[in-house]
Amino acid sequence: MKFDEIQIRVRYGETDQMGVVYHGNYALYLEMGRVEWLRKMGISYKYMEENGIMLPVVSLSLNYKKPAGYDDVINVKTQLKNKPTAKIEFDYEITNEKGEILTTASTTLVFVDMETNRPVKAPKYILDLLED
Repeated sequence: MKFDEIQIRVRYGETDQMGVVYHGNYALYLEMGRVEWLRKMGISYKYMEENGIMLPVVSLSLNYKKPAGYDDVINVKTQLKNKPTAKIEFDYEITNEKGEILTTASTTLVFVDMETNRPVKAPKYILDLLED
């Protein structure tokens, strides 16, 4: 399935007293990867929300292998797991500059109609972009 990669330089405020990235920040890194994946596909969260669709995370799984520290450059690879239905699933791999795997992760998000607050099928414009 389609994937994208972004690089992030770890900021000092993202680390804990041990000098490593605080575990809660990985969810932000995944979001950054996901938002850029969508943007490069020609979709933005802003566009979806303007058209009545929100995309909340309903599942998040992280597996930490090695730590990242302040000023490290990490690579976040975001890959679509399956063709979207009412949900969209991504797998992630975060590596360091040496190519070592630091973290693997997965998320599941659900397409929700903002007016009814109920799950809906993936919008046609997203499915059409994935067909290309």
